[in-house]
Amino acid sequence: MSIILREINRDNWKECIKLKPDETQVNFVASNVYSLLESKFEPSFFPLAIYSNETMVGFVMYGLDDDDGSWWVIRLMVDQNHQKNGYGKAAMLEAIEILRNKPGCARVFTSYVPENLVAEKLYLSLGFEKTGKIEDGEIVVCLPLDTKIER
Repeated sequence: MSIILREINRDNWKECIKLKPDETQVNFVASNVYSLLESKFEPSFFPLAIYSNETMVGFVMYGLDDDDGSWWVIRLMVDQNHQKNGYGKAAMLEAIEILRNKPGCARVFTSYVPENLVAEKLYLSLGFEKTGKIEDGEIVVCLPLDTKIER
C-alpha cells in the first residue's frame, strides 16, 4: 500500500471538505470542515490529506496536547468511496512515523468512539493499548514508540 500525506493548503482544502465517511460512521469522527477550522485555532494541530497516487482518499490530523506535552493522532477518516483498501492503516503508519521523529515523543495517543469497532480493531492491530481513560466519551489508546509495528 503506497500512500503519501500532504499538507492541506489553498489548492486542496475544498477537495478535502468534500470527503465524507460512510453514513454509518458519521457520528464517529468530526467533519473535515470542523477539523480544518480547529487546526487554525490550535497551532500545534497539523492536518494532512491522504493521497493514493494523485487521488485524495482521506484525512488525518496529528497534534500536540499543550496541557501535558503528549502527541496525538487526533483525526483519521477515509472517504466512503475509498474504504476497505488499507488507506486508514497506511495513513496511521505514516502519522506514527512523523511523530516518532518528534523530539521527546516516546508514545502516541489516539481515541475512538466505543461503537467504532473498525477503529478499535485497527488501533489494537497496530499495537495501541487501551489506557483505561475515557475522554469526551472516547476510549483512549496509547502506542509506545518502542513497539515493533507490523506493516
